Amino acid sequence: MSKEQQELLDKAYNKYQSQTMFRTDDLVSLEELDGMCLGTGEIKKVYRQYAPKDFINNCKNNPEFSEKWGLKIEERELSLEERHFLLTKTKLLIPMADDTKDNWLEILNEKNTPTKLITVTHNNKTITNYE
Repeated sequence: MSKEQQELLDKAYNKYQSQTMFRTDDLVSLEELDGMCLGTGEIKKVYRQYAPKDFINNCKNNPEFSEKWGLKIEERELSLEERHFLLTKTKLLIPMADDTKDNWLEILNEKNTPTKLITVTHNNKTITNYE
């Protein structure tokens, strides 16, 4: 991710942290706490705040959660044609014919042409990055 994308992720995560009542310094896992008697004989479930990595994964995979925190993360693989276009934007190369697609895949990989498009949106600010 780019520095600008990371800044958007950090803003969304900070908002999440400040608006939830959980503690991040609790090192006990949910599985250990689930069903634990707390002196009264009652069984209680204890929930923890998501770590940054889990927060991001939840935003990627859970639209309701993502919308709640104002963060949208979209990742997709680039097609061979899109990768070729990215490479030809920076270097003068011949067009890609159907019969040379296998050759182009090798060339694109050798040139470390991005394979993924990542779009991060937070509070109507969108940053796109290729990896």
